[in-house]
Amino acid sequence: MSSPSTTTDRYPYQKEPIWSRSEKAIARRVFDAALGRELHEVIQSTKQMAVGIQQSSDLWDLEKYLTQRRKEIDRKYTYRHSELTQVFGRLLHDRRISEEELRGLSEDKLRSIRSVAEFFAKYAA
Repeated sequence: MSSPSTTTDRYPYQKEPIWSRSEKAIARRVFDAALGRELHEVIQSTKQMAVGIQQSSDLWDLEKYLTQRRKEIDRKYTYRHSELTQVFGRLLHDRRISEEELRGLSEDKLRSIRSVAEFFAKYAA
């Protein structure tokens, strides 16, 4: 009898999905693209705010904005295979990714991602 730590190709917890090599590549590409787009938006907003700095309070407003956005992004973008369906569900709900970008993932993962997106739609309002 083998223990979970010695079993290959299986996670020790049944609820964790197993990602194929091609799914991992898709997930990494989608994750990096969404993160890149969101960071680009932060950069653009930061540039606009910086141009408008007239007094010290404006500077601290910019610092507050950046701190808030960093915390939001750090919470939202976690690249752990065990959490990717939740991450992608949230990003799908937030319109940070599209279902088209997720093409190539297994149907069970897509169902889970859609379910998370629906949860956010139902309870975010």
